Formats: sequence, structure tokens, C-alpha cells
Amino acid sequence: MNDQIIIRGLRLTCRIGVPEEERAESQELRAHLTMDVGAFPAADRIEGTVDYKAVADRVRELAGLGERQLIETLAQDIASLVLKEFPVSEVRVELEKFILPETDWVGVVIQRSSSKRN
Repeated sequence: MNDQIIIRGLRLTCRIGVPEEERAESQELRAHLTMDVGAFPAADRIEGTVDYKAVADRVRELAGLGERQLIETLAQDIASLVLKEFPVSEVRVELEKFILPETDWVGVVIQRSSSKRN
């Protein structure tokens, strides 16, 4: 098993939803990311690992761009970004959306791997 970096409860602001009225205003989603990073570095330096603040900043930036109808699309966009921009071999993306009455949230979970292994 690879070492992992986990980001839990990342708040994302985005315009998302199937009906146009739902996309008219931004709403908050919550994201959880689990990233396989190979092995943690022996040296106590950020250069040997993944900067989780940089990941969080980029994911928030991506979520805020444009509009999407499906949280499934946003999850795939996030996974692609993380695999492309960071030294991560696999990422699990969980999104929670607070939209249905009488529910805590609805969500999706995807897991994607990079073709290149770290």
C-alpha cells in the first residue's frame, strides 16, 4: 500500500445543478480527497511530498470556474487535475452536495489512477 495524503471536508463554492435556476447562485459542496503518493520522504522537507495546501487551493479554484450540471463531472475534473498537476499515482474524490430536503447530503465517489507510477 502506498502512503496517502488525505484532505477531509474541503469546502468548495461552485455553480452546479441540472436546473438552470439551481446554477443561478453559487452553492457550497464538501470534498474529501485521498491521494496515493508512493512513499513519504525520509527528509523533513516539502519537496519530497505533495503540498496539500497547493492541492486544496487548485481544487477550490477549479470548482469556482464556470458552471456544471453534474457533481459527477466536477469529481472527474478534480481527479484529472490532481493526477496531472501533482505527484500522485491515484486519487479518490468524494463530493457531498446539500440539496435534497430531508437528507444530510447526496454524493459521488470516484477513484482514478495515473498512467505513470511514482
